[in-house]
Amino acid sequence: MSSILIKAATIVNEGKIFESDLFIKDGLIERIEPSIDVKADQEINAEGKYLFPGCIDDQVHFREPGLTYKADIFTESRAAVAGGITSFMEMPNTVPNTLTQELLADKYAIGAARSLANYSFFMGAGNDNLEEVLKTDTRNVCGIKVFMGSSTGNMLVDNEKTLEGIFKNSPMLIATHCEDEATIRYNMEKFKAKYGDDITPEMHPLIRSTEACYLSSSFAVGLAKKNNTRLHILHISTAKEIGLFDNQTPLKDKRITAEACIHHLWFSDKDYTEKGNWIKWNPAVKTAADCDAILQGVLNNHIDIIATDHAPHTIEEKEKPYLQAPSGGPLVQHALVALLEMYHQGKISLEKIAEKMAHAPAICFQVEKRGFIREGYFADLAMIELNRPWAVNHLNVLSKCGWSPFEGQKFKSSVTHTIVSGNLVYENGNFHEISPGQRLTFAR
Repeated sequence: MSSILIKAATIVNEGKIFESDLFIKDGLIERIEPSIDVKADQEINAEGKYLFPGCIDDQVHFREPGLTYKADIFTESRAAVAGGITSFMEMPNTVPNTLTQELLADKYAIGAARSLANYSFFMGAGNDNLEEVLKTDTRNVCGIKVFMGSSTGNMLVDNEKTLEGIFKNSPMLIATHCEDEATIRYNMEKFKAKYGDDITPEMHPLIRSTEACYLSSSFAVGLAKKNNTRLHILHISTAKEIGLFDNQTPLKDKRITAEACIHHLWFSDKDYTEKGNWIKWNPAVKTAADCDAILQGVLNNHIDIIATDHAPHTIEEKEKPYLQAPSGGPLVQHALVALLEMYHQGKISLEKIAEKMAHAPAICFQVEKRGFIREGYFADLAMIELNRPWAVNHLNVLSKCGWSPFEGQKFKSSVTHTIVSGNLVYENGNFHEISPGQRLTFAR
């Protein structure tokens, strides 16, 4: 494993911004000092560039196995690395669903062989696999995923006895997709009765409504409090839900945490007119007021993490009429630069971006030796040029699906280098693909 010396970087880490050199050896950060004079296999001049801890994305859908015509672990980890994401946690709604320990092991084998980023995979919970769920290794698996609302993959868990068993007995963090299924079905029937098959994307946030989200999230929080469960609620999409979460307790001590996703911070219901199904997600993108409230929740620590919910579908699938078009879209390549755009707009600080995309996921999931720029930690790093403009188009989209909801968007900042577990994997548009990522481990 090669050594790397980074010279004159402006480091963004743990609430501070400072200039320093940084020396990487055998995959770890060995020294962080104002001036380091050592011989290294590689030297990177970082003058004028900002060095962030590599982002840890706690919610992605990379579609392998079974749905690799949409995406796969190699292509999507490659897009993630280009976007400054050095570690990901992938969801179980692949084909087959990851509902047994054997199927979970199969995904780890794929990750070991093909992922350019560090990786972990969630164990999936269904209505009848509690015994399998309880076998999950807390040290080597990021968490248990429970779909408390239907989404891609038919993994809805709607048996209250099963949910009680999972929340009562889970040995580790439970991550939930929260939307009340009965409310969604009622709303859908109401819209079908009025519009037939002519339902449009603008109606999506009314069908998958604020009330559907709040009913499910509040139910999950109640279950967690009753059973002292370590609960993490994914992709908060409404202002109403934010009050369910505590912003006084230090993150390391919280039993109930929440995540916001980049699309719920960037888009609002006014964008459906132009973007249509390209911004159709579950939960739905809602109002500008919801968008603003979610950002405020991130800033005041009611919401702990920013992630992507990266979930590609093909162009052909997304071009279908609303009722046939699946929900989800690719986001890993553009999430960090979108947040940096929000920094340029004065909405969020660089320190807060590092906190929510790197430090907080590491603390929340108890990831070992990652998420911070510290001596002795793995060298997972993203180097940024804040004033290097570029525009997203279909030719520079790296996800296998070949499109992005950000197409046409001009970003002021660029990711120039990404280092994964001490290996320079991405450099100014070029990839070094010989060193795969590592399996994440957890201090539990």
